[in-house]
Amino acid sequence: MDGFGPSLPTLPQLPTIPLMPHVQEAPTQQQTQPNTAPNGVSWMPGATTVALTYHGGVILAAEKRVTYGSFIMSRGGKKVFKVTDRIGVACAGLIGDMQILSREMEAQANLYSMDVGRPISVRSASKLLANVLFNRRYAPLITQTIVGGLDEEGPSVYVLDMLGSLIPDKYAAVGSGTETAIGVIEEGYKDNMPLKEAKELVIRSIKAAINRDAMSGDGIDIVIINKDGVTEEAVNF
Repeated sequence: MDGFGPSLPTLPQLPTIPLMPHVQEAPTQQQTQPNTAPNGVSWMPGATTVALTYHGGVILAAEKRVTYGSFIMSRGGKKVFKVTDRIGVACAGLIGDMQILSREMEAQANLYSMDVGRPISVRSASKLLANVLFNRRYAPLITQTIVGGLDEEGPSVYVLDMLGSLIPDKYAAVGSGTETAIGVIEEGYKDNMPLKEAKELVIRSIKAAINRDAMSGDGIDIVIINKDGVTEEAVNF
C-alpha cells in the first residue's frame, strides 16, 4: 500500500562479526585425532618402556631417545627412576612430567616412611601415584607409568595411565613401541625367571621395538630391584 501513511525508517545495516577460525571450518579427520596437532604433526613423544617380574625381583627398562614428533631432541633422556631402595618407576611421555611425577612419588614415599615407621609397599606407592594422577585429571601429566618393586608380598608391577587407572600385572610395556615390545615379552616370559634370562628378554624386547619404532632408540637404561637393593645399568649401542 504505497503512498498511504508515513514510511517506515530504514534500519541500519548491522556489521558482520567474523567467527572464530575453529567455528568457520569444521575439523578435519586428522585434527580430531587426540595425539595430532592442527598441522598434522604428532605431539606425543615416543618411547619404549617395559617392566617384568622375575625370581626375586623386578626389572624396569626404557630406551633413551627423546622425540617431539619427527624431531629427535635428545639421545640421552632418562625415563627410569629410583624411588626408594625397593621401588622404581618407568615412564613414557613428556620428560618434564616424568621428572615431576618421580620426585612427587619419592617425596611422598619418604614422608610415609617417616610417619608410619616402615617402608611403603609397592601397592601403596602405586595407589598413591594413581591418586596424584587422578587429582590432576583436568590438567593431566602426559605420561604412561609403570611402578615396580619388591616388598613382603614379593615382586610386583603396576601400570598406570595419565588419569590414574591402576592395573597390576607380571609384565608390561608402554609407549609408542608397546606393540612390538609386548609381543616379544609375551613369547619369552615365564614365571620365576632367573635374573640373567629376564634381563636378556627385556633387552631383546626393547631392541625389537627400536628396529620398528623410529621414535625409540639410542641405548637402554635398566633398573634392577631385588633384596640387595637397586642396581642401575646402561646398554649402549
